[in-house]
Amino acid sequence: MEHLRWSRDRSDLASLHHPVIITAFTGWNDAGDAASLAVRTLIDATGAQPVAEVDPEPFTDFATIRPQVRLDAERRREILWPTVGIWSASLPGADVLFVLGPEPSLRWRGFCSQILGLAEEAGSPLLITLGALLADVPHSRAVQLIGTATDLDLIERFDLQPSRYEGPTGIVGVLQAAAGDAGIPAASLWAAVPGYASQIPSPKAATALIHRACAMIGTPVPHSSLGTDTIAYENRLAALINDDQDLALYVARLESLADEMALEEDQDGPLDSDQLDDESLLNDPDALVSEVERFLREQKND
Repeated sequence: MEHLRWSRDRSDLASLHHPVIITAFTGWNDAGDAASLAVRTLIDATGAQPVAEVDPEPFTDFATIRPQVRLDAERRREILWPTVGIWSASLPGADVLFVLGPEPSLRWRGFCSQILGLAEEAGSPLLITLGALLADVPHSRAVQLIGTATDLDLIERFDLQPSRYEGPTGIVGVLQAAAGDAGIPAASLWAAVPGYASQIPSPKAATALIHRACAMIGTPVPHSSLGTDTIAYENRLAALINDDQDLALYVARLESLADEMALEEDQDGPLDSDQLDDESLLNDPDALVSEVERFLREQKND
């Protein structure tokens, strides 16, 4: 952990009782800012305290993720570097370490070793990574969540799915693999964000991630303003859709598909993957992730 810069005495980790680690990274893994908003909300709502930050110098391409200039009260210039921060909180039922910041640009294996070294020193029993992806889902229905893991005990304990995805990945996928190699149980939670609202932060998806993560670690969901923000988010999208007839037809089709699938699940139980057609990505995590990866590759090529 040579690249961790401690905000307070490192020995303070000893005061935490086997903290769960919850991570989110802005950028490629964070459609609609949902994952980063979820962790930022948890940090603020729980009164989490800074523990450390990862030195950005070895892991960041500053031409891609640029530092910011800020003027203080006396008009003196200060450079704010894009860092991954670490916070701690003692919650009812669990201690937690939150990790939040931009996806690193360089030396991902070295970066993962910093986070996993922290997990080992703190005695963390579980690492949860949060992500969000774009998909053909309507904003007006419940957020589709995908929970995956490679650890069979976690899959059974939290009703997750085994990860079978193959293809390009981000720091979340690399960190998950590194945790598995290090023998640290790790789960990944992903929220599906409407592709037509990709540029609009989604408090609704963030809320879904928070509820699922809190249920997994056994702590009540903290109070936040995300409920009010979600109403504003849905109203904003409704106004956007009302001004675009083609978009309105598209969203209506997504709503109909989501309702049909929900009804079939209620009648017959969860659908098997071989029951899904190419349009039915909502209940197939691998297909959903693959579709998102395809979309991102096409965006990059464009």
